[in-house]
Amino acid sequence: MTASQPDLSLLTGLRSGKNTFYPQYRGAAERLERVVHALELISRALVRTVDGPETLICAVAEAARAHLSAQWVVFALADGALGDAGPRRLVLGPDATPFLVDNVEGPPLPEDVVECLESIRLATIGDGRDPVIAPHHAFVPIALDGGVVGAFAAWTPDHRVLDATDSAVLSILASQTAVALQNSALYQSRRVLLERAESAYAEAHRTAADLAIRNAELEATQRQLGAAHRHQVLDDERHRIARELHDSVTQAVLSAGMQIELCRNDIPADERRERLDLAKELTRRAVEQLRSAIYALNHAQDADRTSLPEMLEQLSIVRMPDELRVSLRIEGTPLELSSECEHGLLRIAGEALFNTAVHAGATRATLRLAYREDHVQLSVADDGHGDPAYLRLMLRMAENNDVDGRHRGLANMAARAREHGGALEIRRARIGGVRVSARIPYERVSNP
Repeated sequence: MTASQPDLSLLTGLRSGKNTFYPQYRGAAERLERVVHALELISRALVRTVDGPETLICAVAEAARAHLSAQWVVFALADGALGDAGPRRLVLGPDATPFLVDNVEGPPLPEDVVECLESIRLATIGDGRDPVIAPHHAFVPIALDGGVVGAFAAWTPDHRVLDATDSAVLSILASQTAVALQNSALYQSRRVLLERAESAYAEAHRTAADLAIRNAELEATQRQLGAAHRHQVLDDERHRIARELHDSVTQAVLSAGMQIELCRNDIPADERRERLDLAKELTRRAVEQLRSAIYALNHAQDADRTSLPEMLEQLSIVRMPDELRVSLRIEGTPLELSSECEHGLLRIAGEALFNTAVHAGATRATLRLAYREDHVQLSVADDGHGDPAYLRLMLRMAENNDVDGRHRGLANMAARAREHGGALEIRRARIGGVRVSARIPYERVSNP
Protein backbone atom coordinates (compact mmCIF):
# COMPACT_ATOMS: atom_id res chain seq x y z
CA MET A 1 0.00 0.00 0.00
CA THR A 2 1.47 3.32 -1.10
CA ALA A 3 1.40 6.52 0.89
CA SER A 4 -1.06 8.04 -1.57
CA GLN A 5 -3.64 5.32 -0.97
CA PRO A 6 -6.23 6.04 1.74
CA ASP A 7 -5.89 4.19 4.97
CA LEU A 8 -8.96 1.93 5.32
CA SER A 9 -8.72 2.22 9.06
CA LEU A 10 -9.76 5.87 8.78
CA LEU A 11 -13.05 4.77 7.18
CA THR A 12 -13.82 1.51 8.92
CA GLY A 13 -11.81 1.60 12.10
CA LEU A 14 -10.21 -1.67 11.00
CA ARG A 15 -6.87 -2.68 9.48
CA SER A 16 -7.07 -5.05 6.57
CA GLY A 17 -3.91 -6.85 7.42
CA LYS A 18 -5.49 -8.75 10.35
CA ASN A 19 -7.17 -12.12 10.08
CA THR A 20 -10.18 -10.78 12.01
CA PHE A 21 -10.92 -8.07 9.47
CA TYR A 22 -14.11 -9.56 8.05
CA PRO A 23 -15.84 -10.32 11.36
CA GLN A 24 -14.97 -6.87 12.66
CA TYR A 25 -16.20 -5.35 9.43
CA ARG A 26 -19.50 -7.15 9.73
CA GLY A 27 -19.84 -6.05 13.37
CA ALA A 28 -19.15 -2.43 12.43
CA ALA A 29 -21.63 -2.63 9.56
CA GLU A 30 -24.29 -4.01 11.87
CA ARG A 31 -23.66 -1.26 14.44
CA LEU A 32 -23.77 1.36 11.70
CA GLU A 33 -27.01 -0.02 10.39
CA ARG A 34 -28.43 -0.10 13.91
CA VAL A 35 -27.35 3.49 14.52
CA VAL A 36 -28.88 4.67 11.26
CA HIS A 37 -32.09 2.89 12.11
CA ALA A 38 -32.05 4.42 15.59
CA LEU A 39 -31.51 7.91 14.20
CA GLU A 40 -34.40 7.35 11.83
CA LEU A 41 -36.59 6.34 14.77
CA ILE A 42 -35.47 9.42 16.72
CA SER A 43 -36.22 11.75 13.79
CA ARG A 44 -39.67 10.22 13.40
CA ALA A 45 -40.31 10.70 17.08
CA LEU A 46 -39.09 14.28 17.22
CA VAL A 47 -41.24 15.45 14.32
CA ARG A 48 -44.28 14.70 16.54
CA THR A 49 -43.52 17.89 18.47
CA VAL A 50 -46.56 19.72 17.07
CA ASP A 51 -48.85 16.85 18.12
CA GLY A 52 -48.39 17.67 21.78
CA PRO A 53 -46.08 16.59 24.62
CA GLU A 54 -47.91 13.33 25.33
CA THR A 55 -47.65 12.11 21.74
CA LEU A 56 -44.01 13.23 21.59
CA ILE A 57 -43.00 11.38 24.76
CA CYS A 58 -44.76 8.19 23.68
CA ALA A 59 -42.95 8.33 20.31
CA VAL A 60 -39.55 8.93 21.94
CA ALA A 61 -40.02 6.09 24.43
CA GLU A 62 -41.10 3.77 21.61
CA ALA A 63 -37.98 4.77 19.62
CA ALA A 64 -35.78 3.87 22.60
CA ARG A 65 -37.62 0.57 23.13
CA ALA A 66 -37.36 -0.38 19.46
CA HIS A 67 -33.65 0.44 19.27
CA LEU A 68 -32.76 -1.45 22.46
CA SER A 69 -35.33 -4.24 22.13
CA ALA A 70 -36.00 -3.32 25.75
CA GLN A 71 -38.39 -5.07 28.12
CA TRP A 72 -38.97 -1.91 30.20
CA VAL A 73 -38.47 1.75 29.24
CA VAL A 74 -38.87 4.61 31.69
CA PHE A 75 -39.20 8.31 30.95
CA ALA A 76 -39.58 10.74 33.85
CA LEU A 77 -39.11 14.43 34.68
CA ALA A 78 -37.94 15.79 38.01
CA ASP A 79 -40.40 17.71 40.16
CA GLY A 80 -40.27 21.42 39.32
CA ALA A 81 -38.54 20.90 35.97
CA LEU A 82 -40.30 21.88 32.72
CA GLY A 83 -43.49 22.84 34.50
CA ASP A 84 -45.46 23.21 31.25
CA ALA A 85 -44.43 19.79 29.92
CA GLY A 86 -46.59 16.73 30.32
CA PRO A 87 -47.00 13.90 30.95
CA ARG A 88 -44.42 13.78 33.73
CA ARG A 89 -43.83 10.00 33.86
CA LEU A 90 -44.25 7.24 31.27
CA VAL A 91 -43.46 3.51 31.31
CA LEU A 92 -43.40 1.08 28.40
CA GLY A 93 -43.82 -2.52 29.49
CA PRO A 94 -42.94 -5.82 27.80
CA ASP A 95 -46.01 -5.59 25.55
CA ALA A 96 -44.87 -2.14 24.34
CA THR A 97 -48.14 -0.56 25.50
CA PRO A 98 -47.52 2.85 27.10
CA PHE A 99 -49.30 3.97 30.26
CA LEU A 100 -48.97 7.13 32.31
CA VAL A 101 -47.91 6.38 35.85
CA ASP A 102 -49.48 9.58 37.23
CA ASN A 103 -52.92 9.21 35.63
CA VAL A 104 -53.65 5.58 34.71
CA GLU A 105 -53.46 2.49 36.88
CA GLY A 106 -51.31 -0.11 35.16
CA PRO A 107 -49.91 -3.51 35.97
CA PRO A 108 -47.52 -3.90 38.90
CA LEU A 109 -44.09 -2.54 38.05
CA PRO A 110 -40.79 -4.18 38.88
CA GLU A 111 -39.05 -2.84 41.95
CA ASP A 112 -36.16 -1.50 39.89
CA VAL A 113 -38.53 0.47 37.69
CA VAL A 114 -40.39 1.93 40.68
CA GLU A 115 -37.15 2.97 42.40
CA CYS A 116 -35.88 4.53 39.17
CA LEU A 117 -39.08 6.55 38.67
CA GLU A 118 -38.97 7.81 42.25
CA SER A 119 -35.29 8.79 42.11
CA ILE A 120 -35.86 10.76 38.90
CA ARG A 121 -38.95 12.47 40.29
CA LEU A 122 -37.20 13.49 43.51
CA ALA A 123 -34.09 14.61 41.59
CA THR A 124 -31.83 12.24 43.52
CA ILE A 125 -30.05 11.23 40.35
CA GLY A 126 -27.18 13.55 41.11
CA ASP A 127 -25.54 16.10 38.83
CA GLY A 128 -24.02 13.50 36.50
CA ARG A 129 -24.96 14.10 32.89
CA ASP A 130 -23.15 11.12 31.35
CA PRO A 131 -25.18 8.02 30.62
CA VAL A 132 -24.64 4.95 32.76
CA ILE A 133 -24.55 1.84 30.60
CA ALA A 134 -24.51 -1.71 31.97
CA PRO A 135 -24.80 -4.87 29.87
CA HIS A 136 -28.57 -5.00 30.32
CA HIS A 137 -29.47 -1.61 31.83
CA ALA A 138 -29.12 1.98 30.58
CA PHE A 139 -29.70 5.21 32.49
CA VAL A 140 -29.39 8.43 30.46
CA PRO A 141 -29.97 11.84 32.14
CA ILE A 142 -31.89 14.53 30.23
CA ALA A 143 -29.97 17.83 30.43
CA LEU A 144 -31.31 21.27 29.58
CA ASP A 145 -29.89 24.76 30.20
CA GLY A 146 -27.00 23.41 32.24
CA GLY A 147 -29.08 21.23 34.55
CA VAL A 148 -30.59 17.76 34.68
CA VAL A 149 -34.38 17.85 34.27
CA GLY A 150 -35.12 14.10 33.99
CA ALA A 151 -33.83 10.81 32.61
CA PHE A 152 -34.38 7.80 30.36
CA ALA A 153 -33.90 4.30 31.67
CA ALA A 154 -34.19 0.91 29.95
CA TRP A 155 -33.83 -2.78 30.83
CA THR A 156 -32.94 -5.24 28.05
CA PRO A 157 -33.26 -9.05 27.85
CA ASP A 158 -30.29 -11.39 28.08
CA HIS A 159 -29.69 -11.57 24.33
CA ARG A 160 -29.40 -7.77 23.97
CA VAL A 161 -26.14 -6.46 25.36
CA LEU A 162 -25.72 -2.67 25.48
CA ASP A 163 -22.54 -1.03 24.24
CA ALA A 164 -21.00 2.40 23.59
CA THR A 165 -23.02 2.83 20.40
CA ASP A 166 -26.23 2.46 22.39
CA SER A 167 -24.93 5.03 24.87
CA ALA A 168 -24.33 7.53 22.06
CA VAL A 169 -27.76 6.92 20.55
CA LEU A 170 -29.51 7.32 23.93
CA SER A 171 -27.53 10.52 24.64
CA ILE A 172 -28.69 11.99 21.31
CA LEU A 173 -32.25 10.91 22.06
CA ALA A 174 -32.17 12.46 25.55
CA SER A 175 -30.74 15.82 24.45
CA GLN A 176 -33.13 16.17 21.52
CA THR A 177 -36.08 15.11 23.65
CA ALA A 178 -35.43 17.91 26.16
CA VAL A 179 -35.42 20.55 23.43
CA ALA A 180 -38.45 19.00 21.71
CA LEU A 181 -40.39 18.94 24.98
CA GLN A 182 -39.72 22.60 25.56
CA ASN A 183 -40.65 23.47 21.98
CA SER A 184 -43.81 21.37 22.21
CA ALA A 185 -44.91 23.12 25.40
CA LEU A 186 -44.21 26.50 23.81
CA TYR A 187 -46.07 25.49 20.65
CA GLN A 188 -49.09 24.29 22.60
CA SER A 189 -49.21 27.42 24.74
CA ARG A 190 -48.89 29.62 21.64
CA ARG A 191 -51.64 27.65 19.94
CA VAL A 192 -53.89 28.11 22.95
CA LEU A 193 -53.10 31.82 22.95
CA LEU A 194 -53.81 31.97 19.22
CA GLU A 195 -57.15 30.22 19.68
CA ARG A 196 -58.04 32.61 22.49
CA ALA A 197 -56.98 35.57 20.37
CA GLU A 198 -59.05 34.35 17.43
CA SER A 199 -62.00 33.72 19.73
CA ALA A 200 -61.58 37.18 21.29
CA TYR A 201 -61.34 38.74 17.84
CA ALA A 202 -64.48 36.93 16.69
CA GLU A 203 -66.27 38.01 19.85
CA ALA A 204 -65.05 41.58 19.40
CA HIS A 205 -66.25 41.49 15.79
CA ARG A 206 -69.67 40.26 16.90
CA THR A 207 -69.75 42.86 19.66
CA ALA A 208 -68.80 45.60 17.20
CA ALA A 209 -71.55 44.50 14.82
CA ASP A 210 -74.04 44.37 17.69
CA LEU A 211 -72.91 47.80 18.91
CA ALA A 212 -73.33 49.18 15.39
CA ILE A 213 -76.91 47.89 15.34
CA ARG A 214 -77.58 49.24 18.83
CA ASN A 215 -76.01 52.56 17.89
CA ALA A 216 -78.25 52.82 14.84
CA GLU A 217 -81.26 51.99 17.00
CA LEU A 218 -80.16 54.54 19.59
CA GLU A 219 -79.73 57.24 16.97
CA ALA A 220 -83.18 56.47 15.58
CA THR A 221 -84.63 56.58 19.09
CA GLN A 222 -82.86 59.87 19.80
CA ARG A 223 -84.31 61.35 16.62
CA GLN A 224 -87.76 60.17 17.62
CA LEU A 225 -87.32 61.55 21.13
CA GLY A 226 -86.06 64.83 19.72
CA ALA A 227 -89.08 65.11 17.44
CA ALA A 228 -91.40 64.17 20.32
CA HIS A 229 -89.71 66.73 22.56
CA ARG A 230 -90.09 69.46 19.95
CA HIS A 231 -93.76 68.57 19.52
CA GLN A 232 -94.20 68.61 23.30
CA VAL A 233 -92.55 72.02 23.60
CA LEU A 234 -94.79 73.38 20.85
CA ASP A 235 -97.88 71.86 22.46
CA ASP A 236 -96.96 73.26 25.88
CA GLU A 237 -96.36 76.70 24.41
CA ARG A 238 -99.64 76.56 22.49
CA HIS A 239 -101.55 75.55 25.62
CA ARG A 240 -99.85 78.27 27.65
CA ILE A 241 -100.78 80.94 25.12
CA ALA A 242 -104.35 79.65 24.94
CA ARG A 243 -104.62 79.65 28.71
CA GLU A 244 -103.27 83.19 29.01
CA LEU A 245 -105.72 84.46 26.42
CA HIS A 246 -108.61 82.59 28.00
CA ASP A 247 -107.87 83.82 31.51
CA SER A 248 -107.47 87.45 30.47
CA VAL A 249 -108.85 88.57 27.13
CA THR A 250 -111.75 86.11 26.96
CA GLN A 251 -113.14 87.25 30.29
CA ALA A 252 -113.16 90.89 29.22
CA VAL A 253 -114.76 90.07 25.86
CA LEU A 254 -117.46 87.94 27.49
CA SER A 255 -118.15 90.70 30.01
CA ALA A 256 -118.55 93.18 27.18
CA GLY A 257 -120.88 90.73 25.44
CA MET A 258 -123.01 90.49 28.56
CA GLN A 259 -123.40 94.26 28.69
CA ILE A 260 -124.39 94.40 25.03
CA GLU A 261 -126.90 91.58 25.57
CA LEU A 262 -128.50 93.56 28.39
CA CYS A 263 -128.78 96.56 26.09
CA ARG A 264 -131.03 94.53 23.81
CA ASN A 265 -133.63 94.37 26.55
CA ASP A 266 -136.17 97.07 27.19
CA ILE A 267 -134.18 99.33 29.51
CA PRO A 268 -134.04 103.11 29.90
CA ALA A 269 -131.90 104.98 27.39
CA ASP A 270 -129.55 106.34 30.05
CA GLU A 271 -128.85 102.86 31.41
CA ARG A 272 -128.40 101.52 27.85
CA ARG A 273 -125.89 104.28 27.13
CA GLU A 274 -123.99 103.48 30.34
CA ARG A 275 -123.85 99.77 29.56
CA LEU A 276 -122.70 100.43 26.01
CA ASP A 277 -119.99 102.71 27.35
CA LEU A 278 -118.99 99.91 29.75
CA ALA A 279 -118.95 97.39 26.91
CA LYS A 280 -116.77 99.77 24.93
CA GLU A 281 -114.43 100.14 27.90
CA LEU A 282 -114.29 96.36 28.40
CA THR A 283 -113.50 95.89 24.72
CA ARG A 284 -110.69 98.44 24.97
CA ARG A 285 -109.36 96.63 28.03
CA ALA A 286 -109.51 93.33 26.16
CA VAL A 287 -107.35 94.80 23.42
CA GLU A 288 -104.92 96.12 26.02
CA GLN A 289 -104.83 92.78 27.75
CA LEU A 290 -104.19 91.05 24.44
CA ARG A 291 -101.26 93.36 23.77
CA SER A 292 -99.99 92.85 27.33
CA ALA A 293 -100.26 89.09 26.96
CA ILE A 294 -98.32 89.16 23.69
CA TYR A 295 -95.68 91.35 25.27
CA ALA A 296 -95.46 89.13 28.36
CA LEU A 297 -95.03 86.05 26.22
CA ASN A 298 -91.95 87.63 24.66
CA HIS A 299 -90.59 89.56 27.68
CA ALA A 300 -90.78 87.64 30.95
CA GLN A 301 -89.56 89.85 33.80
CA ASP A 302 -90.21 90.44 37.49
CA ALA A 303 -89.13 94.03 37.73
CA ASP A 304 -91.46 96.44 39.59
CA ARG A 305 -94.10 93.81 40.07
CA THR A 306 -96.90 94.38 42.58
CA SER A 307 -97.38 92.07 45.55
CA LEU A 308 -99.97 89.28 45.32
CA PRO A 309 -102.33 90.78 47.96
CA GLU A 310 -102.33 94.11 46.07
CA MET A 311 -103.04 92.41 42.75
CA LEU A 312 -105.90 90.43 44.33
CA GLU A 313 -107.28 93.68 45.77
CA GLN A 314 -107.33 95.22 42.29
CA LEU A 315 -108.88 92.07 40.84
CA SER A 316 -111.73 92.06 43.37
CA ILE A 317 -112.93 95.52 42.28
CA VAL A 318 -112.24 95.40 38.51
CA ARG A 319 -114.74 94.02 35.98
CA MET A 320 -117.08 92.83 38.71
CA PRO A 321 -120.81 93.51 38.10
CA ASP A 322 -122.56 95.81 40.52
CA GLU A 323 -124.80 93.05 41.86
CA LEU A 324 -121.78 90.97 43.03
CA ARG A 325 -119.97 92.08 46.18
CA VAL A 326 -116.45 90.73 46.55
CA SER A 327 -114.51 90.79 49.83
CA LEU A 328 -110.78 89.99 50.18
CA ARG A 329 -109.27 88.37 53.28
CA ILE A 330 -105.55 87.91 53.90
CA GLU A 331 -104.57 85.42 56.61
CA GLY A 332 -101.10 84.90 58.02
CA THR A 333 -97.90 86.81 57.27
CA PRO A 334 -97.50 87.44 53.52
CA LEU A 335 -94.39 85.80 52.03
CA GLU A 336 -92.68 86.62 48.77
CA LEU A 337 -93.44 83.93 46.23
CA SER A 338 -91.96 83.35 42.81
CA SER A 339 -93.41 85.45 40.00
CA GLU A 340 -94.64 82.32 38.23
CA CYS A 341 -96.50 81.16 41.34
CA GLU A 342 -98.10 84.57 41.99
CA HIS A 343 -99.10 84.82 38.33
CA GLY A 344 -100.72 81.38 38.51
CA LEU A 345 -102.62 82.20 41.72
CA LEU A 346 -103.80 85.50 40.25
CA ARG A 347 -105.10 83.73 37.13
CA ILE A 348 -106.87 81.12 39.28
CA ALA A 349 -108.55 83.86 41.33
CA GLY A 350 -109.57 85.77 38.18
CA GLU A 351 -111.10 82.68 36.53
CA ALA A 352 -112.96 81.68 39.72
CA LEU A 353 -114.42 85.20 40.20
CA PHE A 354 -115.37 85.39 36.52
CA ASN A 355 -117.22 82.07 36.75
CA THR A 356 -118.97 83.30 39.88
CA ALA A 357 -120.07 86.52 38.17
CA VAL A 358 -121.18 84.90 34.89
CA HIS A 359 -122.51 81.45 35.80
CA ALA A 360 -123.27 81.22 39.52
CA GLY A 361 -125.92 83.93 39.90
CA ALA A 362 -124.24 84.89 43.18
CA THR A 363 -124.65 88.14 45.10
CA ARG A 364 -121.46 87.91 47.15
CA ALA A 365 -118.10 86.20 46.97
CA THR A 366 -115.19 85.85 49.38
CA LEU A 367 -111.62 85.82 48.08
CA ARG A 368 -109.26 84.42 50.73
CA LEU A 369 -105.44 84.20 50.60
CA ALA A 370 -103.97 82.24 53.55
CA TYR A 371 -100.25 81.89 54.28
CA ARG A 372 -99.97 78.67 56.30
CA GLU A 373 -96.95 77.00 57.91
CA ASP A 374 -95.96 74.90 54.91
CA HIS A 375 -98.23 76.05 52.08
CA VAL A 376 -100.18 78.95 50.63
CA GLN A 377 -103.90 78.54 49.95
CA LEU A 378 -106.13 80.64 47.70
CA SER A 379 -109.91 80.14 47.73
CA VAL A 380 -112.97 81.78 46.17
CA ALA A 381 -116.36 81.05 47.78
CA ASP A 382 -119.79 82.34 46.66
CA ASP A 383 -123.46 82.06 47.60
CA GLY A 384 -124.63 81.14 44.11
CA HIS A 385 -126.50 78.12 42.81
CA GLY A 386 -123.51 76.16 41.46
CA ASP A 387 -123.21 72.39 42.03
CA PRO A 388 -119.71 71.25 43.15
CA ALA A 389 -120.27 67.64 42.02
CA TYR A 390 -121.32 68.79 38.54
CA LEU A 391 -118.29 71.10 38.30
CA ARG A 392 -115.93 68.28 39.33
CA LEU A 393 -117.46 66.11 36.61
CA MET A 394 -117.02 68.89 34.04
CA LEU A 395 -113.41 69.32 35.17
CA ARG A 396 -112.64 65.64 34.57
CA MET A 397 -114.30 65.77 31.15
CA ALA A 398 -112.40 68.92 30.18
CA GLU A 399 -109.07 67.38 31.22
CA ASN A 400 -109.70 64.07 29.45
CA ASN A 401 -111.53 65.11 26.27
CA ASP A 402 -112.19 68.82 25.92
CA VAL A 403 -113.58 68.71 22.39
CA ASP A 404 -115.28 72.07 22.02
CA GLY A 405 -113.23 74.08 24.53
CA ARG A 406 -116.02 74.41 27.08
CA HIS A 407 -115.02 74.38 30.75
CA ARG A 408 -111.49 75.22 29.69
CA GLY A 409 -111.29 77.62 32.62
CA LEU A 410 -111.67 74.80 35.15
CA ALA A 411 -108.97 72.79 33.41
CA ASN A 412 -106.67 75.83 33.32
CA MET A 413 -107.06 76.40 37.07
CA ALA A 414 -106.25 72.75 37.82
CA ALA A 415 -103.23 72.81 35.46
CA ARG A 416 -101.83 75.98 37.05
CA ALA A 417 -102.06 74.42 40.51
CA ARG A 418 -100.33 71.22 39.39
CA GLU A 419 -97.51 73.16 37.73
CA HIS A 420 -96.44 74.34 41.19
CA GLY A 421 -96.86 71.00 42.94
CA GLY A 422 -100.32 71.78 44.27
CA ALA A 423 -103.90 70.72 43.72
CA LEU A 424 -107.29 72.28 42.97
CA GLU A 425 -110.37 71.42 45.03
CA ILE A 426 -114.05 72.16 44.36
CA ARG A 427 -116.36 71.89 47.38
CA ARG A 428 -119.57 73.29 48.76
CA ALA A 429 -119.05 76.74 50.33
CA ARG A 430 -120.27 77.51 53.83
CA ILE A 431 -122.28 80.42 52.48
CA GLY A 432 -124.22 78.08 50.20
CA GLY A 433 -122.52 78.15 46.80
CA VAL A 434 -119.25 76.76 45.46
CA ARG A 435 -115.80 77.02 46.99
CA VAL A 436 -112.80 76.69 44.67
CA SER A 437 -109.40 76.48 46.41
CA ALA A 438 -105.79 75.97 45.29
CA ARG A 439 -103.21 74.65 47.76
CA ILE A 440 -99.50 74.99 46.83
CA PRO A 441 -96.55 73.92 49.06
CA TYR A 442 -93.85 76.48 49.84
CA GLU A 443 -90.90 74.36 48.65
CA ARG A 444 -92.36 74.52 45.13
CA VAL A 445 -93.07 78.28 45.16
CA SER A 446 -89.90 79.74 46.68
CA ASN A 447 -87.51 81.71 44.51
CA PRO A 448 -84.38 79.88 43.30
